Amino acid sequence: MEQLGKFLPFILMFVVMYIFMIMPQQKRAKKEKEFEKGLKVGDKIVTKSGIHGKISELAETTVVIETMSGKLKMERSSISNEMSAALNKKA
Repeated sequence: MEQLGKFLPFILMFVVMYIFMIMPQQKRAKKEKEFEKGLKVGDKIVTKSGIHGKISELAETTVVIETMSGKLKMERSSISNEMSAALNKKA
């Protein structure tokens, strides 16, 4: 019992760290994956670098977006979930 008392603070610290740091990150990653899978042609999006555009083509890992200056091919992971949601919420 005494040995458990020595390790209890470390165990509690790991549990608290898991709850407050790892679980929220996993939820955020899951939400981002769902967002990427739900993209469709015609969606207005904002990339993480701030480029605004509309999706014109979709591939498995890439997306072609149409901007005012032309078309750009980018990775799906470069599209920002938060900024795109804010853009579509305004419209």
